[in-house]
Amino acid sequence: MVLLVVDTQRGCFDESLYAFETVKENIKKLIAEARANKIEVVYVQHDDGPGTDLEKGKDNYEIFDEFAPVDGEKRFEKNVNSSFHAMTGLTDYLMSKNEKDIITVGVSTDYCLDATVKSGFEQGFHIIIPAYANSTYDNPYFDKETAYKYFNEFMWPVRYAQTVSVEKAIEMMRNNS
Repeated sequence: MVLLVVDTQRGCFDESLYAFETVKENIKKLIAEARANKIEVVYVQHDDGPGTDLEKGKDNYEIFDEFAPVDGEKRFEKNVNSSFHAMTGLTDYLMSKNEKDIITVGVSTDYCLDATVKSGFEQGFHIIIPAYANSTYDNPYFDKETAYKYFNEFMWPVRYAQTVSVEKAIEMMRNNS
């Protein structure tokens, strides 16, 4: 089992996200629980390239302070939506460790998280999504609450992921160690 933390960078993780405080506290709780149970925490960071807000090396590229990796925790980078895209090396890394159960948290629900969930499913991983441990912003087609609920309550649990409460995810981590 691995806890995958996707795009929780300073430039992406802020108060305008849906259910910000709840999501922030849940992600902090899941990271702490993973570390306490010797579950590997793996980070993925999005690099939008030179001259952007998410340029590697800039402050906004770094992980949100309250989720910051500790020494030895792996980081993968991407410039596409899916964390499992071949360019990241994440899929090969997880397969080399024979990891199948991937608890996935982060932003943005309707962009990089959706691509990560579906791609991970296609790679044969068991994707586990804890409730209110991912979030997004309003978009031109629907507001952030609708986007969150569409993916977490309708799209992912039907075919792509196991959606669980944060408490259930913690129980799964404790039973895995």
